[in-house]
Amino acid sequence: MTIPALGKAVSIRRLDKHYGGTKALEGVSLEIAAGEFCTLLGASGSGKTTLLKTIAGFESYDAGAILVGGADIGPVPVSKRNIGMVFQNYALFPHMSVRRNVAFGLEMRRLAKREVDARVEEALALVDLTALAERQPRQLSGGQQQRVALARALVIRPDILLMDEPLGALDKNLRQSIQLELKRLHAAVGATVVYVTHDQEEALFLSDRIALMDKGRIVQTASPQELYAKPANRFVASFLGECNFIAMEAGEVAVRPEKTRLGEQARVCDRMIQAEILSVIFIGRGYRILLSAGGHEIMALAEASDEIAALKPGQSVAVGFDQSDVMPLAAA
Repeated sequence: MTIPALGKAVSIRRLDKHYGGTKALEGVSLEIAAGEFCTLLGASGSGKTTLLKTIAGFESYDAGAILVGGADIGPVPVSKRNIGMVFQNYALFPHMSVRRNVAFGLEMRRLAKREVDARVEEALALVDLTALAERQPRQLSGGQQQRVALARALVIRPDILLMDEPLGALDKNLRQSIQLELKRLHAAVGATVVYVTHDQEEALFLSDRIALMDKGRIVQTASPQELYAKPANRFVASFLGECNFIAMEAGEVAVRPEKTRLGEQARVCDRMIQAEILSVIFIGRGYRILLSAGGHEIMALAEASDEIAALKPGQSVAVGFDQSDVMPLAAA
């Protein structure tokens, strides 16, 4: 059973939004291809949810334009935008069955009952909830309720699917399970997804591209791989996981902990310094070693070995990295 391919391209052009004297969005531009999974990533207050709400039509904006499929949607009311929404709190009707929750948007559009029934069956099958169609939300787990919300958003065949921290209320194991489900669903329906999260790992796992936001601006837009390996500046490098900023004679360089070598491995690297070990912590798959050099802390992630296991706080050890692992940074 298949749902027709969904999704239109989104073009956000120099968007400004103010709350009184506060700039919530400043000159935000972003191009999202049809069928792309694009994540707006940032800390609380970065502007990511405000940007999502302007696309949905829940918030106005002061300057700029938003185009969907080449058409300016600024004048289009929320009810006419053909946008699917998934929220953290599910926003299900507690007195309605799963089936009726999923059908609600279609019924509001006054589609024929036969088409409503067919689309609801498609959507329920897509999220593997056919057997639970007559249950009410209170009879479902958190993960099942989120899948109902997904089915309800997809059943209208939206031009864009907007998702605002949809997994934030779930525990870690369930969140990871739903992430896999989202990857499968996106591959199945080809929807254009704009996804908001503050969770770096979630963004890296789910996205085709990530737009990292800070203080109402987009700092860098790139694929997860490029954003992690080639951050534009120190802020991006720090936000996308742990990062070492090491002072060398030629200036400061940035190196990820997993690319930082210790002991004998360091001695064959392009660059090497001596550092004092502050702590050695076993983390199952290996060790997390915190070091100090030149007044700066350095983090290394090392696979388990006899040499690494023998390291002790207070010892001096060689720390090295290769030039190919150095990330050049512009000023933040």
